Amino acid sequence: MFRWTLHGDGRTIAPDAIVKPEERLVWPLTIGIGAQHVIAMFGATFLVPLLTGFPPSTTLLFSGIGTLLFLIITQNKVPSYLGSSFAFIAPITASTQADSMGAALGGVMVTGLLLAALGLLVSRVGTAWIRALMPPVVMGSIVALIGFNLAPTAYDNFQQSSVTATITLFAVVLCTALFKGMLGRISVLLGVLVGYLVAVLRGEVDFTPVAEAAWIGLPQFHHPEFNWALLPMFLPVVLVLLAENVGHVTSVGLMTGRNLDHMVGRTLASDGLATALSAGFGGSATTTYGENIGVMSATRVYSTAAYWVAGLAAIALSLSPKIGALIFTIPAGVLGGVTFVLYGLIGIVGVRMWVDGKVDFSKAKNQFTAGVALVVGIANVTWTVEGITLTGIALGSLAALVIYHVMSGLGRLTGTDTEQASAPEAGAGSAARD
Repeated sequence: MFRWTLHGDGRTIAPDAIVKPEERLVWPLTIGIGAQHVIAMFGATFLVPLLTGFPPSTTLLFSGIGTLLFLIITQNKVPSYLGSSFAFIAPITASTQADSMGAALGGVMVTGLLLAALGLLVSRVGTAWIRALMPPVVMGSIVALIGFNLAPTAYDNFQQSSVTATITLFAVVLCTALFKGMLGRISVLLGVLVGYLVAVLRGEVDFTPVAEAAWIGLPQFHHPEFNWALLPMFLPVVLVLLAENVGHVTSVGLMTGRNLDHMVGRTLASDGLATALSAGFGGSATTTYGENIGVMSATRVYSTAAYWVAGLAAIALSLSPKIGALIFTIPAGVLGGVTFVLYGLIGIVGVRMWVDGKVDFSKAKNQFTAGVALVVGIANVTWTVEGITLTGIALGSLAALVIYHVMSGLGRLTGTDTEQASAPEAGAGSAARD
């Protein structure tokens, strides 16, 4: 497993060549590329614990450990870094407010174990059932509503310091527009740095905890508690993680010219186990990271050796409490500005799934599936039954699944016009003509 073939002379890559997962460059270059992977995941991975109140150093430690676990389980065949998952922010926030951090960790752990079990199932029966259960219109709706459901949280942080938040927001936008290559890919991190500098100049940052923290030491550990009434909040996240993992494996397969569908079961299982392990000690849930796909695309280096470097580097950085304390000084205004971008982008990922899946929104079943699910998620409709609370994410996800499959089934049975444009669309057109 730990034997990588040297690619060519180990120093150069031909214009039409790539460094395959089982290959590597010379170690100084491999270490440099691994450092790029750390930079690429750093900003987004730390934002999740900042937004949820989880200890950042613990999250970083288990993102590194989770990455190494992922590489071992996938036998170094699927290059990936496991960073913090944004899909968990909404249920974690709701669980923490309703009960405690321990209850949120319990929900994350159960979700991780469920994902691992699904990974074992996929290894046996394949991925066809995932596509049948969640066609692009359903998958996109669930991902989109999770992002848009978080909009009020972003606005709450934005209001804490609207000046700092606005500057942070525009810094992210400008960095994305002006910079190409690696700088463009870390525009969120650059925006946070700009916003943080503004916050320091405005006197919004207290450095006392940083001065008191040790340079070297173990992260803070917390342990999960289990409140089964809160668990339904987390279940829709499993669907998002399924989509993320399948998408990641497909993307890597396309870029390396290989069919990696047979690895989806292993990636799901390893991601689930890494999430459960992290939650067992107070860290955030993990997921495969698109930011690191960007680094691979830019460098054309898909060597898993670079990810071993990245995972080990993350573990080393996590052992400095001072770094964790420094990250926790980032004020609400900065978080408000950057989450306006990030939460919106989560929603747009769902929209992109519709586009990539060529979803035909002239069909009523697609209109109703997406429309109802988004309204339920954005409004955060809540339903409590016998102590079990279903929030907008859970209800919206359920609505997407039920509406799509019921309308599809009835359409096939009765031959009705559920494949045609719905009445509201026709009415809108008539009104325009009038």
